[in-house]
Amino acid sequence: MIIRMAPSDTSSPLSVTPRRAGIIGASGYTGVELMRLIAGHPGLDLVMATGDTQAGSRVADLYPSVSARYPDLVFGSSDLDTVVSAANGLDVVFLGLPHEASMAIAPALVGKVGCVVDLSAAFRMKDASVYPTWYGFEHDQPGLLAEAVYGLPELHRDALKGARLVATPGCYVTAATLCLAPLVRRGLVRNSGIIVDAASGASGAGRALKHGSLFGSVNEDMNAYGLLDHRHTPEMQDQIGAQLLFTPHLAPMNRGILATCYATPASSTSTDDLLNALADFYVDEPFVVVSERSPSTKATLGSNAVHITARHDARTNHVVVIGALDNLCKGASGGAVQAANVALGLPETAGLTSIGVYP
Repeated sequence: MIIRMAPSDTSSPLSVTPRRAGIIGASGYTGVELMRLIAGHPGLDLVMATGDTQAGSRVADLYPSVSARYPDLVFGSSDLDTVVSAANGLDVVFLGLPHEASMAIAPALVGKVGCVVDLSAAFRMKDASVYPTWYGFEHDQPGLLAEAVYGLPELHRDALKGARLVATPGCYVTAATLCLAPLVRRGLVRNSGIIVDAASGASGAGRALKHGSLFGSVNEDMNAYGLLDHRHTPEMQDQIGAQLLFTPHLAPMNRGILATCYATPASSTSTDDLLNALADFYVDEPFVVVSERSPSTKATLGSNAVHITARHDARTNHVVVIGALDNLCKGASGGAVQAANVALGLPETAGLTSIGVYP
């Protein structure tokens, strides 16, 4: 059996002046994760952070975890004119906003900011007509949809170089795509009848007060939701290149995604064939670990790593591919920083780690 570990970061420390970064919508979980990552990034300097309901309050009071780096940083106003004026000329701006809010502000930023990295789904799909069905709103920026680059470097690295607008993938989509896309692209599994069965930690629902994410609701419980029509489905199908059925679950943990994916082999195969195909596809990827070990969310905690394994079940002639990642890091903010690094010409691994926090 093979074990393929993520390559070490061999890039030298940056000696250039750090790029100026801003976060619009910094008071949510993806916002504070961005602040954590930027705090350790040698090439980025956070100069602006806005927060809607938190405007005027200190970041350290809401999130003491980043107080050592940002003891006096105050959440700025979310007023559109104020935000656009403050962001003008920055090298990179991350949008941690709801979908429609990102769609509204992006036209005022693209071209005035070096790179806009959107963490919502506002620019992930190229076809504007899918938004009313899957997201419940009309998309009125077809030009920016066409320009946006999907922010998954493992599949779109060349297109990300110099990008002005990056659409960060959904967390479930990142896990499922990295598990399945290599096998679909290489013709090892059929591109129909695929099932993605995935579980997420409660932080995936965001910081807003909701009954379903209260401790009393999440603790000692696990449930499926978004049955048959979860909004990540078309995004998965686009990136994987296959028809699939996706069922998400809420698990009683803070962070993590565990995706178990089922497919039918296109021809005769074996577990070794699948593992070797995945290892070969990701041979130079700094954040993908392919192994015969069954992945766990704990192993990826706090890291930008994705752990993947695969099996062929000869008895039923099915392929099983399992992937684990941290939904707030590689599945959101870490993936956004990785894509921004590529877009800005910085070392791709800058500010990120493939090593999880354990226990």
